[in-house]
Amino acid sequence: MTGYALANVLHVLAVVIWVGGMFFAYMVLRPVAGQQLEGPVRLRLWEDVLGRFFFWVWIAIAVILVTGFYLIFGVFGGLGDVHPSVHTMLLLGLVMMAIFAHVVFAPYRRMRQAIAADDQAEGLRRLGQIRILVGINTLIGLVTVAVGAGGRLPL
Repeated sequence: MTGYALANVLHVLAVVIWVGGMFFAYMVLRPVAGQQLEGPVRLRLWEDVLGRFFFWVWIAIAVILVTGFYLIFGVFGGLGDVHPSVHTMLLLGLVMMAIFAHVVFAPYRRMRQAIAADDQAEGLRRLGQIRILVGINTLIGLVTVAVGAGGRLPL
């Protein structure tokens, strides 16, 4: 497998893990957990689910950045030589990464603190913030995937 092919495969797999995980969590797990679990149990579930998912997202982000910049600079000759869709994907990806970092270091951290302090109301408030931000990131991720899949197609 060539460097280009390996980087491209790893890049796409990392995006699938991240965006697909958010889509599953937001569209499938969240509504079921909200219907079937009371506040304290739901908070503990999300604390554990998000903790495990965030581990994989950190890995996905590292892979996306390394492979993306390798493809841009090592294969295609730099930002001046790539299709505008690559600029769009890069910008949207960096926005997603910033939102993710905010989720981890602000509402998720505060949700965990609230759970440890047995403050259910604050924990649920922080979970609500996470829900909104993950929803936004899911939409941005889906747009980014669409740009990647169809960015070179004539309009």
